[in-house]
Amino acid sequence: MGIFELLLMLIVAAICGGIGQSLAGYSRGGCLTSIALGFIGALLGSWLSGKLGLPELLTVQFGDQPFPILWSIIGSALFVAVLSLISFRKK
Repeated sequence: MGIFELLLMLIVAAICGGIGQSLAGYSRGGCLTSIALGFIGALLGSWLSGKLGLPELLTVQFGDQPFPILWSIIGSALFVAVLSLISFRKK
């Protein structure tokens, strides 16, 4: 994987993480947080789809690395929702 594919994957992960944050209704952090959430969501969503026997939908290839866009959004939304439930907000 070259530098161009890596940059594209980071952009797609940031968009997926941002959409996941929007779906969960909880937004903390900036662009780096969205990138991390996109990758965590991809791992969590792929694991969840494997356990439930669901297919990999809307997967994009970056070089030789697949990136599941749909499961990244779903996984990041679930992860952010759990984080928002366990974190305390100061009023």
